[in-house]
Amino acid sequence: MIDIIKEFENTPAGYPAVPSDLSTVAMALNVDMIWARIESYTAHRFTEREVVWTLRADAGDEFHPRLTPVVSSVAHYWDEQWESITLRNGPMGICLPFDGTFKITAQVGAGDVPAPVSEAFRRLAEYLADDPGTAGASGTKVAIGPIQEELTRSPNWIARAMQQSGAGDLLRNYRRA
Repeated sequence: MIDIIKEFENTPAGYPAVPSDLSTVAMALNVDMIWARIESYTAHRFTEREVVWTLRADAGDEFHPRLTPVVSSVAHYWDEQWESITLRNGPMGICLPFDGTFKITAQVGAGDVPAPVSEAFRRLAEYLADDPGTAGASGTKVAIGPIQEELTRSPNWIARAMQQSGAGDLLRNYRRA
């Protein structure tokens, strides 16, 4: 059985381009924050960055990285210091040849952003940029007689933005590597 001791993912140098059909208000949001939310929700990466996994495994175990796509990787094992090792790919993941502690340093992330992910970005951005008080509104109160309007917003509206915007449904196929 493999125990993942540590996983460290670097922040990418940049994120993919923003969809061109965003409103002016949505375009003014911090796009890196939106991409970071999408990437924390999925296992797929669309811009390259380094990930380091440190794991303990038994001989014959196969490690299946939870992030994809893995573009390249190098591996080391611990024997009073880190020693280089070449690992083979197996049918279920990276084959670990003997009992021990391993460190796999990989470059993950590549390729074009698929249409569903781009649409999820657009939906999430537009939801977050919506008229303050409207997105995530949990109640309204309107009085006609000196005109009055009151919106109450759920305190967790921003935490539920991925689901309430519909972006989460579009990202379902990208949740697992």
